Amino acid sequence: MLQIWALDGIPEITPRDDLVGVILDAVAAHPAEGSALRDGDIVVVTSKVVSKAEGRIIRAADREDAITRETVRLVASRTSPSGHVTRIVENPLGIVSAAAGVDASNTPEGTVLLLPVDPDASARALATGLRTATGAHVGVLITDTLGRAWREGQTDHAIGAGGIHVFEDLRGTADAEGRPLVVTLPCVADELAAATDLVKGKASRRPVAIVRGRGDLVGDLDLPGARSIVRDPVRDMFRQGADEAYAEGFAAGRAARD
Repeated sequence: MLQIWALDGIPEITPRDDLVGVILDAVAAHPAEGSALRDGDIVVVTSKVVSKAEGRIIRAADREDAITRETVRLVASRTSPSGHVTRIVENPLGIVSAAAGVDASNTPEGTVLLLPVDPDASARALATGLRTATGAHVGVLITDTLGRAWREGQTDHAIGAGGIHVFEDLRGTADAEGRPLVVTLPCVADELAAATDLVKGKASRRPVAIVRGRGDLVGDLDLPGARSIVRDPVRDMFRQGADEAYAEGFAAGRAARD
């Protein structure tokens, strides 16, 4: 049986706070599901608290400059009738998102948050600390909210993973009718990230959730992290926004003609 619950009692996180201790204190105060982590538990942490603990906080006035600094590739840009510019960019983590993940929600007034420098390393450090402190063989996911191409709305995705199989490889197995599965590779890390967002919420101050019942996904700390979810550019069929691709092709055509 799969169980997912959010932890109450997580305080406002500040730079250099001990997230391992904060999480364990909150677990101990949640007796309904047991006051200790167990083998196979997966701890899912919103990236904002990791960013705060790692000091990834800047003044809100520097937001546009921060987006530029965090951008390695512009995918698409649109200007609204009011003059606001939205940039969809690739950041140093390989993640394509609006504003390079620079976020003004759930952060003190006058500040914005950058994503962790290396969410996989952050997740491994948390998993190591939790395993050492409890003796339980647990995994850690770090999540962030992202939009999706061709679909309205947002959902949480895994951007960091420690001690977790981020994919469930079903290739080579058979479906219910006995037909072979050739390309089926569920990204279970993203599925768990989205599921835990249902209990964490966006404004309830519950940035940590526990998943129990998928211990088969918990493994060694040297497993590939969430960076392995990012598609290789060679296989990326949608590297640019439609308008940008059209403009580039048009310019190339004119140059060839001239």
